[in-house]
Amino acid sequence: MSITYAVSNQKGGCGKTSLTLNLGSSLARTGCKVCVVDCDPQANATMALGIPQPDELPVTLPHLMNEVIRNGGRPEKSALLSKREYILNSQGMDFIPSSIELAETENNLVNAMSRESVLKKIVGSFKDDYDYVLLDCMPSLNFVTINALNAADRVLIPMQPQFFSAKGLELLLATVANVQENLNPALTIEGALITMFDGRLKFHNEVLAILKSAYGGYFRIFETKIPVSVRVTETQAQGRSIFDHDPKGKIAEAYAAFARELLSHSASRERAVSGNE
Repeated sequence: MSITYAVSNQKGGCGKTSLTLNLGSSLARTGCKVCVVDCDPQANATMALGIPQPDELPVTLPHLMNEVIRNGGRPEKSALLSKREYILNSQGMDFIPSSIELAETENNLVNAMSRESVLKKIVGSFKDDYDYVLLDCMPSLNFVTINALNAADRVLIPMQPQFFSAKGLELLLATVANVQENLNPALTIEGALITMFDGRLKFHNEVLAILKSAYGGYFRIFETKIPVSVRVTETQAQGRSIFDHDPKGKIAEAYAAFARELLSHSASRERAVSGNE
């Protein structure tokens, strides 16, 4: 069964793109088929996957979304979508690149038919070819992010161990609840991953304890934590995965551990659902 994850948090700089790319690479290394969809006009994931000038690509995500909008929400009428030439490959993963034009697509969605479902229709046209589809969301709760949440089965939330991160989390949870109620009732929160964590700092441990106390009853706070490191920035700048750049380093080990924890948690969830049927 294919699972689509939206990696989302409206706060910038919390590690959404790093989580998306390194989780995708971890899953691909276990033999899973993975597709990353860059849903951010800054196109950081696209550049980290080896495309230094994404705005020069002939087809990116905004082209696909505009194509669906032009066809009245019917992707099957589009020759561009059916060819799938827009799906690229890097670091063992397929990916759909983004570009700055996605910012303009936000305006086009305002008056589009079924405006919240444009991305869902695109993802639905190829998701069965993959074990996992990872949507790297922008740090904003706008129409494109709503599209990503509507297209997703589950939400992964990267969070820094900082008190003001809770404000962004509250807004995201409210948005997820709204999407569940009005668009995608099957959407669930898979959990929150603590990033940029330094276990030596009392402050970080205090914030972690507060997060677990406040939200642990609503969704999983993953046991794995991604430590602070400049390696992640280095790998994205070089267009390499952490597993190619520093395969025995603490960041690679942390992301590999997180992938194992996520797969174990997901398998437990599926067994529980099957047992209740």
